Amino acid sequence: MAHLGFCALLLYYFLFSGLVHHIKSHTKKQRKPYEQDRPNFIIILADDIGWGDLWVKKPHNSTPTPWLDSLRDKGKRLTDFHSPASTCSPSRAALLTGRHGLRNGVTHNFAVGSVGGLPLEEITLAQVLHDAGYYTAMIGKWHLGHNGSYSPVHRGFDYYFGIPYSNDMGCTDKPGLDLPTCPPCMHGQYVSGKHEQCYSKVALPLFENERIVEQPLDTWSLKERYAAAAVKQIKTSVSRKQPFLLYVALAHMHVPLFHNSFFNITTQDPYTASLSDMDSLVGTIMQAVSTEQLENTLIWFTGDNGPWEQKCQFAGNVGPFVGRWQTSRGGGSAKRTTWEGGHRVPTVVAWPKKIKPNSASNSLLSGMDIFPTIISLAGVKPPSDRRYDGIDITDILLNDSASGHKSLMHPNSGAAGQFGDLQTVRLKHHKSFYITGGSEACSGGSGQQQYHHPPLIFDLSRDEAEEAPLNPDSEEYRTALREVEKESAALLWDIATDKVSTANYRTDPSAVPCCQPHNPVCRCHSLK
Repeated sequence: MAHLGFCALLLYYFLFSGLVHHIKSHTKKQRKPYEQDRPNFIIILADDIGWGDLWVKKPHNSTPTPWLDSLRDKGKRLTDFHSPASTCSPSRAALLTGRHGLRNGVTHNFAVGSVGGLPLEEITLAQVLHDAGYYTAMIGKWHLGHNGSYSPVHRGFDYYFGIPYSNDMGCTDKPGLDLPTCPPCMHGQYVSGKHEQCYSKVALPLFENERIVEQPLDTWSLKERYAAAAVKQIKTSVSRKQPFLLYVALAHMHVPLFHNSFFNITTQDPYTASLSDMDSLVGTIMQAVSTEQLENTLIWFTGDNGPWEQKCQFAGNVGPFVGRWQTSRGGGSAKRTTWEGGHRVPTVVAWPKKIKPNSASNSLLSGMDIFPTIISLAGVKPPSDRRYDGIDITDILLNDSASGHKSLMHPNSGAAGQFGDLQTVRLKHHKSFYITGGSEACSGGSGQQQYHHPPLIFDLSRDEAEEAPLNPDSEEYRTALREVEKESAALLWDIATDKVSTANYRTDPSAVPCCQPHNPVCRCHSLK
């Protein structure tokens, strides 16, 4: 049984119940597709950011993130908001489709040489809005397939400028701050056991639409280039007199870290300096919206998963969500795990005169909710031939409703079990673990994988550090377990009877992005 996927285990235990769970998609009354009052949408997705990196008290009232603090003050902070997964590709796929990885097919990361990407039968947020008359643009990290039809410009975006995957998946001439310290791109193929964790053979490419415009990319200038591209796309939408969707998927705070030389690391540690660099990019976007007098613009800032603990001083802060049960047994409890630090991310949504400023909600929410919420606010209905895991949270944003998710399922993203297993279940303030295991920690430990039947259950209302599971003999435990099993069985049956996709994870050397294959590390600069 240990070799079966967790989904199979749960279906085995609960299939007899015959429960069918219909995911609700709350949509507002359909409006005319070209109304002039339709809002603009800006989604800013930080990479590997910790819940404790933002909006916590600093000594002497200092803050490295004045613009993000301002965004918080202008909008509503979502304190119990979770990334759909704890690694890059599955989190982004779920955000753009509103569907779990077991539905959309993306259960783990795509590689430099991946042939495929987000399955083509999946419909993205950008496609729905584009078809409804929106101008759609993406700046930043895609990581959902870079070949042919998998490119952003074939998935609903009118314009794309960015890197096809993570900023550590290719060498650069001026490496950023990382552990281990990676070498610069060599003029010949670089092979060394010392740098096994470094992508050193192929340079990091920068794309504009489907064309590589620079390889290797200078990451130290990336913030300025992303900022300029974002401002240009906002102005383009204004000139076209179209409402717009701008999706900005930052390279910050993924290692290797980098920042503008303006941020002096003699007074700030490298992580804080990079955090300030990210903040200034957010500020540029906020100023552009203000300058263009785009008051009817919703800005949604969130993260794709928690910090990469293995990177020590270059990793973010999980705040109080330390996953102590796991860390006391060795291993990390953030990125790549289903402990709170792996998927609870700092999130705020601002919309002038619509969302109450300096407000907060502790409703249980997910990055999958972005899809149905934005679709609803745009007055568009999502495709009806598939089911969704996200919910429309318009009433939470605008009317202070507390009607979030009753339960959330957290999929394994690589630390333990099989990819995509819904190994952890959140039910109100209870959280159950069927499989535990830590990612690699700064100390080098990586907690042993363990299966739990019955599951471990924590009460987050009084144990946010996830330190002491409930006593299985207690009435609280038994009541929570009954509800968890009911919710899990219903969701898995719903997925089993839904229209689901399968991603192609095959790799091939010919699929590696390369501007000039005859040059070492695919070297070319500022191609015109």
